[in-house]
Amino acid sequence: MDDIIKENKTEIVEEEKRESAKRNEALRENDYIVEPEEIVTIDALIQKILDGDKQYDLTKIVSAYELAEMYHHDQKRESGEPYISHPLSVAYILLELGMDTDTICAALLHDVVEDTDCTLAELEKKFGSDVAMLVNGVTKLGKVEIFTKEEQKAENIRKILLAMSEDIRVIIIKLSDRLHNMRTLKYCREEKRRTIAHETMNIYAPIAHRLGISSIKDEIEDLAFYYLDPFAYMEIEEQMKIRKDDREELVEKIKEKIRNRLQKENYDPLPQIEGRVKSNYGIYKKVYRDGKDIDQIYDRYAVRIIVNTIAECYNILGIIHDMFRPIPNRFKDYISTPKTNMYQSLHTTVIGREGVPFEVQIRTWEMHQMAEYGIAAHWKYKEGIKGGSTKDDNRIAWVRQIIESQQESNDVEEIVRAIKNDLAPEDVFAFTPKGDMITLPKGSTVIDFAYAIHTQVGHRMCGAKADKKMVSYDYQISTGEIIEILTTNIEGHGPSRSWLSIAKTNEAKSKIRSWFKKERREENIFEGKNALEREFRRNNMRVPEEDLEDFLALDMKKHSCETLDDFFAAIGYGGVQMSKIMQRLKSEYTKRYAEKPQPEITQEDIKPKSLKNKSGVIVDGIDDCAVKFAQCCNPFPGDDIIGFITRGHGISVHKCDCVNYLSQKDIPEQKDRWIQVRWEENKTDSAFFKTTLDIIAVDRIGLLADVSSALAMINIYIYESSSRELKNGNAILSVTLSIAGMEQLDNVMSRIKKIKNVISVERSGR
Repeated sequence: MDDIIKENKTEIVEEEKRESAKRNEALRENDYIVEPEEIVTIDALIQKILDGDKQYDLTKIVSAYELAEMYHHDQKRESGEPYISHPLSVAYILLELGMDTDTICAALLHDVVEDTDCTLAELEKKFGSDVAMLVNGVTKLGKVEIFTKEEQKAENIRKILLAMSEDIRVIIIKLSDRLHNMRTLKYCREEKRRTIAHETMNIYAPIAHRLGISSIKDEIEDLAFYYLDPFAYMEIEEQMKIRKDDREELVEKIKEKIRNRLQKENYDPLPQIEGRVKSNYGIYKKVYRDGKDIDQIYDRYAVRIIVNTIAECYNILGIIHDMFRPIPNRFKDYISTPKTNMYQSLHTTVIGREGVPFEVQIRTWEMHQMAEYGIAAHWKYKEGIKGGSTKDDNRIAWVRQIIESQQESNDVEEIVRAIKNDLAPEDVFAFTPKGDMITLPKGSTVIDFAYAIHTQVGHRMCGAKADKKMVSYDYQISTGEIIEILTTNIEGHGPSRSWLSIAKTNEAKSKIRSWFKKERREENIFEGKNALEREFRRNNMRVPEEDLEDFLALDMKKHSCETLDDFFAAIGYGGVQMSKIMQRLKSEYTKRYAEKPQPEITQEDIKPKSLKNKSGVIVDGIDDCAVKFAQCCNPFPGDDIIGFITRGHGISVHKCDCVNYLSQKDIPEQKDRWIQVRWEENKTDSAFFKTTLDIIAVDRIGLLADVSSALAMINIYIYESSSRELKNGNAILSVTLSIAGMEQLDNVMSRIKKIKNVISVERSGR
C-alpha cells in the first residue's frame, strides 16, 4: 500500500512538472504578447515634461533622480538592467497620468527607503514633508516576527490603504509601480510570476477599478491573466486574430457612417469618434465564466463618441437609434446613475445592416477623462491641487470604511477579503421604498442592504421584502429590486451570530461583530472560552490553567487583547478565528508539552464549565446551562428566586414574588419547568444586575435632570427611564439601573431620597 501511495505521489509531482514546463514553453513561445519594455532614461523623462503643457519643478525632479541613482547605483533588476530604470519608468507612467511634481519625485524615490540606507528624515529635509509622506506610504513594513507571510502581506496592504485615506496619490504611485512590475514580470521565476499575478488580480485591479483608472486596470488585468492562464489567453488571442481584419474594417465603416450623419445634422465641430477593443480578460470572463460563445459577446468591439455637453449625449443617442436597430435590454444610462467609481456614459448595443452587434458609448470630454484616468484626472487637468484636497471625496470613502471595519475585526487578513469582496467590479443596484439607490457587490444579501442603509436598521432588522414579497435573510438582491427592511423596536433585539456567515460585505460583518463585541461581552467570553476548549479537546491538547495566558500570549498580542477575557470575547464575537490560530497553537503545544507525560483526561474534565461564576446563580442539578435574569421582575442578590427552563434560551431566573411566577407555578404543563436555583455565596466577581426603582416626588421642572445627575456622580448606568403624572399631582419616575450589589443599591436609594421634593424610593414590583 505504501508503494502505491508513493508511486501516486511521484506521478502527481511529475504531472505538476510537466504542466509547469508547458506553461513556461507557452510563455517563451509567445513573448510577443508581452511586448519588450522600452527602457526609460532621465533624458526621456525630461523631454516628456518639456513636451507637455503642464508646469513642473524640473530642478526638484532632477534632484530626486540624482539621489535615487546614487542609492540604487550598484543594484540590478532581475532582467539585468540598472535598477534606476524601474523608478524612472514608474515616474513616466505617472507623467502620462498627469500627476504633480511631488508625486513624480516620490515615484523616483519610492524604493530608496525600503531597499537602501536612505532614511525618511533625509528625504523630508531635501524634498519636503509631502514627498517623504508619499514614499513612506508605499514603503513596505519591515519584517515583523509575529506575522506569517500572508499576514505580513495583509499588513503592508493595510498600511498603503491607511496612507491612501490621507492622500490618494499613495495608491496611484503604487498602481503605477505594479503596472511596470507586471510589464517586466517575464524576467521573474515562474512561482513568483504567479504569486504577483494573483495579487494583482485580487487586490490592485479592483482598487484601480474603484478609482476609475481604466487605463491601468485593463492593462494589469490582461497581463495578470496572461501569466495565470496563458493557454486561455492565447486561445482568445487567436480567435480575435481571425476576426481582426473584418472587425477593423467594420469599425471604420461604422465610424464613417456616424460621422457623415452628424455632418448632415450640422454638428460643428464634429464630435470625436473612436473605436474601442474589449480586453482579452474582459472577453475571457464572458466566454469562460458566463459560458458564452465569442460571437455572442456584443461589446467585444465598440464605437465611442465624445461630445461637449450632456444634452448632446442624449441627442446623439437618438440619432444612433435612428441609424441602427437597438437590441432590447442592452441600454444603460450611467450618466443619470453613475457607477460607484463615478464612471459616466451612455451605453447602447445596436445591430448594423451587416447583422453584427456592436456597442456605442456616448460621453462628454469630462466623463472621458474620468473614465480613462479616474481620480487621477484631478491632477491631469487642474493645476496646483494638493493630494490631501481629495480626502473627503466620496470616491475614496470606501477606503476609510475598510480601515474602520478592519479595526473592529482584529483580523489582519480581513483587509484582503474586504478588497476582494467589497471592491469587486460587478455591482448590483437596488432601491429603498423611498427611491434611494443602494450599491452593493454582486451576491449581497438583504442583511448587507440593511446595514448599508444604517447600522441601527441592520441591528433591528426582523425581516425583509423584495418587490413586496417576503424573502429569507440569505436572499441575494438583484439590480432594480425594491428592498424593504422590516424592523422591530423590541428592547435588546440585535443580529444573530448566523448572520456573519450570510452577509457578503465586510461592512455588514464588521457591524455585526461590533454589536456582539459591545452588547454581549459576557456571552462572548463564555462562547469564546467554550470554542477554545472544544478545539483543544479535538486536538488532544491540555494546557494547564495557570499556563494558559502565557501559552496564548503571542496571539493575544497580535489581536490587541490585554487579558484572557478580552481574547475569549474576541473569539466569541468573531474577531479571532480559530482556524487562523490553531495551527500555530498546535505547533507551540508540541514544543512545550510533547515530551511531558500528560495526565489522563477524565469524563469530568470534558464536562463543560458551569456559568455560575458569571451569573452568580447556581442551578440545582444542571451544570451546563445559560442563565439570564427575567426582565419582568429583575431579581437581585438577596431576593428569593426560582428558575424557569425556557425553550432554547437556558434558565430564566425570577423573584419568588414575581407575578408571572405566581400566576403560572400551578399550571400542570408548566409545573415541571420550574426548578430550584440559589445565589452563589461569597461571590467576588464584579457582576452587575438590572433593577428598577420607582421614585415618587412632587412634580417639578428639572426633576429628571437632578435624578440623572445624582446617579452620574456615583457612576451608575441608566438603562431606561419613564415618568407619568399621578392623580394627586405628584409624579412617578421609574428608572432601570445597573447595580453591583445590595450595598450599592442602598447607597443609590439613599442618594435619591436626598433630592429635593422626592417623597419615596422603592424597588419596582415589575
